[in-house]
Amino acid sequence: MRPEDRAAELFARLRSGDRRALARAITWIENGDEEAAALLRLVYPLTGRAHVVGVTGPPGAGKSTLVDRLAAEQRARGRTVAIVAVDPTSPFSGGAILGDRIRMQRTLTDPGVFMRSLAARGHLGGLSPATGEVVSVLDAFGFDVILVETVGAGQSEVEIMALAHTTCVVVVPGLGDEIQAIKAGILEIGDVFVCNKADRDGADRTVSEIEMMLDLGHMGRPGINRWPAGEDGNRNADAAAAGDRALSQDGEGPSLPPGAEEALRRLDRTGHHSAEELRYAARFMTRAAAHAAARHGTARPGDVSWRPPVLKTVAKDGQGVDAVVDRLDEHLAFLRETGRWEARREQDAAQRLQELVGQRAAQATLERARAAGDFEELVRQVAERRLDPYTAAEEIMRNHWGR
Repeated sequence: MRPEDRAAELFARLRSGDRRALARAITWIENGDEEAAALLRLVYPLTGRAHVVGVTGPPGAGKSTLVDRLAAEQRARGRTVAIVAVDPTSPFSGGAILGDRIRMQRTLTDPGVFMRSLAARGHLGGLSPATGEVVSVLDAFGFDVILVETVGAGQSEVEIMALAHTTCVVVVPGLGDEIQAIKAGILEIGDVFVCNKADRDGADRTVSEIEMMLDLGHMGRPGINRWPAGEDGNRNADAAAAGDRALSQDGEGPSLPPGAEEALRRLDRTGHHSAEELRYAARFMTRAAAHAAARHGTARPGDVSWRPPVLKTVAKDGQGVDAVVDRLDEHLAFLRETGRWEARREQDAAQRLQELVGQRAAQATLERARAAGDFEELVRQVAERRLDPYTAAEEIMRNHWGR
């Protein structure tokens, strides 16, 4: 049987709600089988309906326990849930423990919940290479909510922002220098912040510090903000100034919000950052503010904006989880009200098309170079330092694509 025929057969089983077929489809995708591409072509028209929620944060933040509780709360509201948990892969054996399911026992027996662990397989950014395609299959299967838990690598797992509609950043009290949150790009990717293990000392301080950093790029109360126009359509001066400040460019970069450096000085409890480093961090924060304006809207009159809420939970006891789901629902409403849901579809399509073209072009180029014998010879020259890899790459492109 041809791969296309096997894919069509499995697709029919997927449409009928066969979970074994769903598991087989994900295995095809993870293994890169021929049937996977044919199946993805069939399921694509059925995608774009589920609310994809990314859950990210450092190791030990309690992400798996929180995801389990979020799934239970979503089920209590009558929704079906799929969970994709990405686990780190050993650089030596290539294996993964896939231990997230150990912390997700509460919902694994629920027929309305489907859980799958994926190995990162050395992929950076907190996700597995197959995560996006697995989410597409789960979306087409008909799940209402898809929860994606990242590896928990620390400061580089920002790919989830491109995959999820809503990104939930989990932090815990007592992890150390709060300037690290700026370095990690956490403020840019978060739509909802959760301070988990809030029964620990320092939880209130952690929440206030995140709120203080968010103040540099957001106006209004947590959640949706609707900014009315002034009389005769004039701007509200304070709101307009905040919106313009977030978007302005001034020589080296965006202008500093008033009190930005002082706010960062208060955050620097360790005292080991120099004034120059704090000024740089303040500059970085204003770039984050410009990004926030694009992602979450501005305080311009007539605009609808989103200020990421900061919530406290104790996931092991289920405390505060219902409030998190309320905010996830509110953010989904914000995306739909402002047209960002539809805009996101176009962004996703452009990104996916670019990725596929890049992968196919690279694969075709290497196949041509190997068939012609160019590749092995150039590899030898690069290894012997007779040629640099950049010139070798240009030669391959010139020989096989005329450029």
